[in-house]
Formats: sequence, structure tokens, C-alpha cells
Amino acid sequence: MSRAALLVLADGRFPAGGHAHSGGAEPAVAAGRIRNAEDLAAFCRGRLHTTGLTSAALAAAAAHGLDPLALDEAADARTPSPALRAVARRLGRQLMRAARATWPSPELAALAEARPRGAHQPVVLGLTARAAGLGPEDAAHCVAYETVSGPATAVVRLLSLNPFEATAVLARLAPELDRVAEQAAAAVHQGIDALPAASAPLLDITAEAHAAWPVRLFAS
Repeated sequence: MSRAALLVLADGRFPAGGHAHSGGAEPAVAAGRIRNAEDLAAFCRGRLHTTGLTSAALAAAAAHGLDPLALDEAADARTPSPALRAVARRLGRQLMRAARATWPSPELAALAEARPRGAHQPVVLGLTARAAGLGPEDAAHCVAYETVSGPATAVVRLLSLNPFEATAVLARLAPELDRVAEQAAAAVHQGIDALPAASAPLLDITAEAHAAWPVRLFAS
């Protein structure tokens, strides 16, 4: 197992397309729900323990070796918003391109062939972690970090928030990131049907509204 591979995969400069997405932060800023670092922390915490946990478990399950096609169907069932399903598949397709160039594997190739329009991003990330020699908890950590780092980076741009404050928010959330990753990795031993299915209805609602905006800074 290479910890350096985990750093590469979690690096925001890894060309997986995440920089174009705010993780729901853009509509939250527009609605006045995120106005400062304290609001950002609350938003990230809520996202981490709902959709973040769900996505981390899907990634951990893929890294563990569970059927990626069944996991992709499970991800669909856990994503009620059509807009967010489309986003997850676009991000999965982009990640797949980067992953196959970086850590080619027969499992990634098989999933790409079975899902030419893109599998859900957490499932692709889990298979990518597996191809890189990483384990389920590594994959879960990567997803948990993406869950909060994406909105934090977006809010710096949207509000001109001091980047030091945004980084401090992420640092203070670190113990919770660890707990969510551990919980997600532990769930894979119970099978796909028992994976977490925590939801965030407000994120689903605002994602649908945001997708219809004629002008926006972020794709989601």
C-alpha cells in the first residue's frame, strides 16, 4: 500500500473535474445560508454526515472488491435528485479517464466499458483506490475529504472568504472525517444493501434549482 498514492488521489489538482463543482455551496451562498466561516463549517458538517457518509461507503465497498455495477445501481437508488445523478456520472466519467491513465487496471476498464456514459463518481473512486493499491478506509477518507474540501474551496471564490479561515474549517473537521471514514469502511462487511443511505433533502432540492440557473459559476 502506498500512502503517496492516496495523496495523489486526494490532491485537488488531480484532473478529475471536481474543481468545477461547489457541492451545493453556490445555491447555499445565494440563499444566505453560508455567509461566513461558521456557516461554512455547519454546511460542511451536515454534508459530511449525510451524502458524504453515503458516498464514502460506496467508495469503500468498491475498494473492498464488491460488484461495481451493483454498487452503481445502489448509488442511483441513494441519489434521488436527477441533477445530482447526472453530476455524479459526469464526474465519474472524468475520474475514469484520469484513473485509467494513472493506474490502469482490468476492473477500471471493465467498468468503463459497462458504463460508457459514466458510473457514479464514488464507485469509480473506490475502484481507482483499489487499482492504486489502497484499501477501503483510504477510499472512504478520500471521499470524506472531497465532501468538505469542495464546498470550502468554492466558498473562498464565491464569498472572497479568507482562505486561511476556510482551511481552518477543514482542519477542525478532521476528527469527524476520520470517524466517517471508519464508519463507511466498517459498513462494507455487511453487504451492499446494508450500506449507509443517509440523505440531505435540502441539497437535493437546491441542486434541482441550481441546474436551471441561466448563469452560474459552478456546474453544481
